[in-house]
Amino acid sequence: MAAKWFSGKWLFWGAFVLLAIVALVFTIRPDPVWVDLATVSRGPMEITIKEEGRTRVRDRYVVSSPVSGYLHRVLLEVGDPVIPGELLTEVDPMPASTLDARSRAEAEAKAKSALSALNSARQKVAAARAEADLAMRELARLQALSGENFVSQERLQQARAAADRAQAILRSARFDEEVMAHELAAIRTRLEVSAARASGSGAVERVPVRSPVNGSVLDVARKSEGVIHAGEAILELGDPGALEVVIDVLSFDAVKLSPGVPARLTGWGGGTLDAVVRRVEPVGFEDVSALGVEERRVQVVADITSPRDAWKTLGDGYRVDAEFVLWASANELQIPESAIFRTDGQSLVFRVVDGRAELTPVSTCRTNGFHTVVLDGLSEGDRVVRHPDRQLADGSRIRIR
Repeated sequence: MAAKWFSGKWLFWGAFVLLAIVALVFTIRPDPVWVDLATVSRGPMEITIKEEGRTRVRDRYVVSSPVSGYLHRVLLEVGDPVIPGELLTEVDPMPASTLDARSRAEAEAKAKSALSALNSARQKVAAARAEADLAMRELARLQALSGENFVSQERLQQARAAADRAQAILRSARFDEEVMAHELAAIRTRLEVSAARASGSGAVERVPVRSPVNGSVLDVARKSEGVIHAGEAILELGDPGALEVVIDVLSFDAVKLSPGVPARLTGWGGGTLDAVVRRVEPVGFEDVSALGVEERRVQVVADITSPRDAWKTLGDGYRVDAEFVLWASANELQIPESAIFRTDGQSLVFRVVDGRAELTPVSTCRTNGFHTVVLDGLSEGDRVVRHPDRQLADGSRIRIR
């Protein structure tokens, strides 16, 4: 009886100690770490640069006034089509001012004075012509006598000099006559134009302004009529069917681009359009971001290669999102970039094996900031921990969120 009681007692206390040990082990054992997992998979991958851009008509033509004058009102609106040689507007010469009573009386008096001066010049021409004729006859008479040795050579030279002087005086008198005639004509013209201006008569010679290209009106710089100076802009024309895209790219990314790099255009309200880089500007500029950060940017110009029907509603100055494709592959083994961390230059991940996190070195290459290509260390279908924290260690138990 006592032996049975003793064996039952030891059995009880042995079970109690075993339960206590198990409870202690479960108490001091670390709790599983909550983690997010990602699966190693194969698929297409691209490395791109995405920036905001705007469309721009490739060839723009500023139509300016060829002369100074009075511009007629421009009836064209932005978007109206034009063809080469089409009349855009006209420019009248600057109108002559109308003379008041006092100015007209002074002009008429100047006209009479100019007429009298012209008559005086004509009389001087007549007198000079008579003197020249007399000198020429005298020279001819002496030349006839010199052949018979009745006139000395000195006398003949004096007569020749007198004839030349008389001809010079005649020419000078004729020039004075022409000057007086022109001055009289100028005064009479001013009077006639002023009279025509006052009465509203008289033909006005208008200068037409025509379109140099086939396209549309992009901007109307001067709409209303009024005085305009030569070279002042009136309209801006261009062909909206010949668009290019201008993208401001960070200089850090611009060095990765070159002519011929493919691009995709989205975010303009239609489908995805294909484009190709035509030029990377060699000069950068400073820009301030929306957060107030100063940035160095470079303009990149791209041509749209998609059919015109796919972007016929796209116009000048429209916003687009441009995505430059630097590298692309159709089938790459990849994992999220957030699963990789680096220690002493070695890329590592936590691979999930039987509910535990196993520290695994991996070999990687290209990355687009979201996914990274894996060369060695993982296989398709493996699961890895995303965003591993400091609580996680090699062999740690995990619990999936």
